[in-house]
Amino acid sequence: MSNDSGTIRLTMAQALVRYLAALRVMTADGNGEAPLFGGVFAIFGHGNVAGLGEALYQHREELPTYRAHNEQAMAHAAIGYAKAHMRRRMMAVTSSIGPGATNLLTAAALAHVNRLPVLLLPGDIFVSRRPDPVLQQLENFQDGSVSVNDAFKPLSRYFDRIIYPEQLLTALPRAIQVLTDPAQCGPVTLALPQDVQTMAYDFPLAFFKPKLVTFRAQPPAADELQQVLGLLKNARQPLIVAGGGVLYGNATETLRKFAEEHGVPVAETQAGKGALPWDHPLQLGALGVTGSPAANTMADHADVVIAVGSRLQDFTTGSHSLFAQAQLININVNSCDAMKWQGASMLSDAALGLTALSRELKDWRASETWTVEANEQAAAWRATVNGITHRCEIAAPELPYDGEVIGAVQRSSSASPVSDIVVCAAGTLPAELHKLWRTATPGGYHVEYGYSCMGYEIAGALGVKLAKPEREVIVMVGDGSYLMMNSEIATSVMLDKKLIIVVLDNRGYGCINRLQQACGGAPFNNMLEDCLQGALGAPQIDFAAHARSLGAIAENVKSIPELEAAMQRARAADRTYLVCIDTDPKRTTEDGGCWWEVAVPEVSARASVQLAREQYEQAQLNQKI
Repeated sequence: MSNDSGTIRLTMAQALVRYLAALRVMTADGNGEAPLFGGVFAIFGHGNVAGLGEALYQHREELPTYRAHNEQAMAHAAIGYAKAHMRRRMMAVTSSIGPGATNLLTAAALAHVNRLPVLLLPGDIFVSRRPDPVLQQLENFQDGSVSVNDAFKPLSRYFDRIIYPEQLLTALPRAIQVLTDPAQCGPVTLALPQDVQTMAYDFPLAFFKPKLVTFRAQPPAADELQQVLGLLKNARQPLIVAGGGVLYGNATETLRKFAEEHGVPVAETQAGKGALPWDHPLQLGALGVTGSPAANTMADHADVVIAVGSRLQDFTTGSHSLFAQAQLININVNSCDAMKWQGASMLSDAALGLTALSRELKDWRASETWTVEANEQAAAWRATVNGITHRCEIAAPELPYDGEVIGAVQRSSSASPVSDIVVCAAGTLPAELHKLWRTATPGGYHVEYGYSCMGYEIAGALGVKLAKPEREVIVMVGDGSYLMMNSEIATSVMLDKKLIIVVLDNRGYGCINRLQQACGGAPFNNMLEDCLQGALGAPQIDFAAHARSLGAIAENVKSIPELEAAMQRARAADRTYLVCIDTDPKRTTEDGGCWWEVAVPEVSARASVQLAREQYEQAQLNQKI
């Protein structure tokens, strides 16, 4: 109850939930407000059911609670929700202590790597230690303060353990600051001891006043701007690398104008795909190990590369062998990213940075022959993609491969422009989608490839659908990832959040099987046929039957025309719909790509490994160190 001193007596858990429920943000169109937190995913157990569970029940109207089937999966869903909202809205996740908490660790790492906001609220052991050791408690005989939640410390942008209710007065504002900061953005963990969750305190009423959260955009410093301008004005063959920061900074229109005004072609990272429409004349497509020949050819001949909002991970840089000859310019909100690989750094928001550069560059343009070559390379690659994705008739015993399946999925849409959102994370598919998926809208390509986490696909897609219920969300997933985590099919049915799931069954870990052999290894322990087996052999898995058991509609198909027909049924369905098709584990899109460093044994009795080692050492000579 309230008292005359302007306070209200609440438990720690009640205060936490009430604070989160009061936070607001402007809607994407700028015409209204929406809750910063779209809800809380919860799997209750001892450690959060009595304290936080009661608080969530009290505020269930303004802060919905969603029940999931796996803690890691529900955190993936929360992360997918935030990514679909370009980090402008987010979700919280709560678990019990012990395995419920540690199940969140993989998702915490995924959010950390990808710079995506999620608020993790794992239950913790008793601060009082009266029942010590409580069920599921880890006992550290060297440090009595340690619980399993300490494992979140290196995986969180901000970590706190709330041992007094009043600590929320400082911990929660800090948490929100990190979650909404463009440079620090990532997972926040507040470990919540179960006895402290139920303790009461007289909180100031002002703490719970509705607050509009704003997002900062940093302009470039004058000296860094001038340094970058000096490099660009002397460039004749510049290339833009569009990273995820272009999307998260709402800079796609600014990027388009910059490219057109100055004749600079654009290549995209996995996180940046969709920054420029697929059919734009200056759109070279995917860059790097999973890149198009257009983007990689131009990267090899660029004299200046402008990386905008990119982490410059090894798949983008070809393990630092791609565009090694170019002067690198890093435009980034994060100082650690901006300083990478001896690049000239400009610490800046993507939109403000590009706008400032364009204003100062005035009439400067790339060499006309360079721009013309970029247009030609881009057009040739679009024609190649069209040929790959429109191959329909595949005679037995040949099986379709991922590229042909991608084409069938995209052709099944009658919407123009296509508004589908594709979701993927691991295996061969991210490479094929990076090259071949066509999107004209930011966010239409949702591939988690910073952590490349098997099992993210279906769970992450659920979060995307919660964020974008009006869009068709299509999960493309291999059989290996599907088997790792599929439980949120049931959640999608329960929440009436329809997904279309396309399972490409190549009977094993086809991507790693190819990598194994590329490194000189023998096929071993990746494909089901190459694994140690008992008398019954490898299982014959019916993915459609499995999905039906979780409440979805599902079918198996045998050809590309059958897949296209099934996709029409899936689009018309009223619930989650799974389609499974057998695919070739060996065929991939041969066009494009570049070297990727995977260490090969220096000593081996196998001639194939010895040869692979020689090729590896030769390729290392092209790295920029």
